[in-house]
Amino acid sequence: MRDIGGMTQRVILLGGGGHGIVVAGLAAACSMHIQGVVDPDPEVARRFAGAEWMGGEDAAVLLYAPDAVLLLNGVGANRPATVRRRVYEALHGRGYLFPTLVHPTAWVAPGVDLADGAQIMAGAMIQPETRVGSNSIINTRASIDHECRIGAHVHIAPGATLCGNVVVEDGAMVGAGAVVTPGIYIGTGAMVGAGAAVTKNVPAGVTVRGVPARPSS
Repeated sequence: MRDIGGMTQRVILLGGGGHGIVVAGLAAACSMHIQGVVDPDPEVARRFAGAEWMGGEDAAVLLYAPDAVLLLNGVGANRPATVRRRVYEALHGRGYLFPTLVHPTAWVAPGVDLADGAQIMAGAMIQPETRVGSNSIINTRASIDHECRIGAHVHIAPGATLCGNVVVEDGAMVGAGAVVTPGIYIGTGAMVGAGAAVTKNVPAGVTVRGVPARPSS
C-alpha cells in the first residue's frame, strides 16, 4: 500500500513483461510496493513478490475508485506506442492517477517539468528548463540536455542522448544509444533507430536510421 495525504492507496502494475519488471524496480526504489498486476498471463504475478494477479483486462482496475489506487504503466513502448497510450488514456480519462516516478539515481535539475505518469529510470539525466510530457519514458542512462521539449507518450530509450533545445513530439521514440544534435525537431510518431546520429529534423511518422540518420525505405 501507499499512504498519500493520509489515504492508503493500492498500487497496481499494468503489464508484467520486460518493461513491467523495470517499472517494478523503479517503484521499489521509490518505496512503493505493488499489490496487484494486470496482465494476460497469470504466471507473471510470480515475478512480483506478494502481488495478486488481477486478470488480463484493464477493466479490472475499475473495481476500485480512482482515489483508491495508484497505477503504474508497465506496458513497454517497444510495442506499438498506441497500446501503451491507450492503457494510459483510457484510465486517466476516468480519473485514475499515474504517479510520476523518478529513480533515486537519476538526476533531474530543479525546475524541470515532469508531467503525470512520466517514468525516469536509473541513471537518467535531465538538464534545466526541460519538459517531459505525460506517460513518457526516459529510460536507463538516457541524457537530456537543456531546454528540451519531450511530448506525451514518448520513449527515450536506454543510453540515448538529446543535446540542447531538442523537441520530440507526442508518441515518438528515440532508440537506444542514438544521439540527437542541438535544436533538432522530431515529429509526432517518428522513430529514431538505435545508434543513429540525427543531424536533421525528422518529419512526423518517419523512421530514420544510420550515421548520419536518413529515412529508412
